[in-house]
Amino acid sequence: MEMPSFLSDGTIRRFLRSRNWSTEKAAKSLKEAIKWRRQFKPETICWDDLASIENEVRRAYIPDYLDKNGRTVFVIMTSIKSLTSTKEHIQQLVYNLENMAMNSEDAQEENVVWMCNFSGWTLSSTPLWETRESLHIIQKYYPGLIGAAILCNPPKIFESFWKIIKQFLEPTLQEKIKFIYSNNAESQRIMTDMFDMDKLESAFGGRNTASLDINKYAERMRRIDQIRVTCKHANRST
Repeated sequence: MEMPSFLSDGTIRRFLRSRNWSTEKAAKSLKEAIKWRRQFKPETICWDDLASIENEVRRAYIPDYLDKNGRTVFVIMTSIKSLTSTKEHIQQLVYNLENMAMNSEDAQEENVVWMCNFSGWTLSSTPLWETRESLHIIQKYYPGLIGAAILCNPPKIFESFWKIIKQFLEPTLQEKIKFIYSNNAESQRIMTDMFDMDKLESAFGGRNTASLDINKYAERMRRIDQIRVTCKHANRST
């Protein structure tokens, strides 16, 4: 079977769930994903392939805590200026999506909480083309992953950008988006319900003020790479 590590029970379940359990629509989506994977080869990307500039890792990373429902968390700090190309951004995004998909293999529902901190955001922070391409990859090739998306403290200027971006969002993903604001009681309640506030970054209203330890993070991601390689070989031999 082609791509046995990709065409797992967990992947098929994700595609079915995201296509409202329509086998016809899920099969079509899977074929498109396989075609894309042949070209992009996302399973071959590893930690040491990425442009490991420190601020890029601080800009987008998978923290070592889960939300209260046991879901994987993905953090993006848009205010940290990027120093790499759009192509490298997409590669880094796909690498993280591969890891989150692996973490979601046994999940019965969407298993990722996507969190964006927009403090200090400007129109140049997330170019429109890159945002469109990222959304395309997430929705077409990694459907059924995102259970919630937290947009924290978007500035007034974000509103016009959001009107454009909404057009590229599938309705099911739009429903999962929550806008969160500092000093807002309802926002604080939402975050307290979802997270252990001692672990949650202060940028999202939590009490964790520690900065990301790049060396420890690199070690963790290399271990995850090893697990992915082992799983891929195991699936090939079955």
